Amino acid sequence: MSIDLGGFSKGDEVARETFSLTRDHLVRYAGASGDFNPIHYRDDVAKTVGLEGVLAHGMLTMGVAVSPILSWLGESGSVRSYQVRFTKPVYVPVEEGATLTSVATVMKPLEAIYISLSLSLTVHISLSHSLSICLCLCLCLTACRPAVVPPVCL
Repeated sequence: MSIDLGGFSKGDEVARETFSLTRDHLVRYAGASGDFNPIHYRDDVAKTVGLEGVLAHGMLTMGVAVSPILSWLGESGSVRSYQVRFTKPVYVPVEEGATLTSVATVMKPLEAIYISLSLSLTVHISLSHSLSICLCLCLCLTACRPAVVPPVCL
């Protein structure tokens, strides 16, 4: 399926997906990435350094957050730029874990000169299904048609 990247307006939602993160995910990610900082698996260490508890790795959060966009794009384009500014940590409680909902909306419609579409991605975090926090990743994704490589993807 091919997506017409020119058919979107600012504010259009293009992708949404919900994920669960558990402590098991954090330990497995630590093994895969080599990031064994104990703030990602030990509450006592996390609290000693002023955190509320164990938090997810930033790169894990980024990977989970962008996956709905990659699924949506399919063969229609590729992500050429991915910048993130984390505004809140993703805490992962030992029993219930954390639920993240990734929502991608059009931030800047297609520009013919660059053949790119900029998207904004927001992740909502739900802990214990009672508290909902908005984690604005301030993410700018640029999806470019793969056949054309623009001089600059902004």
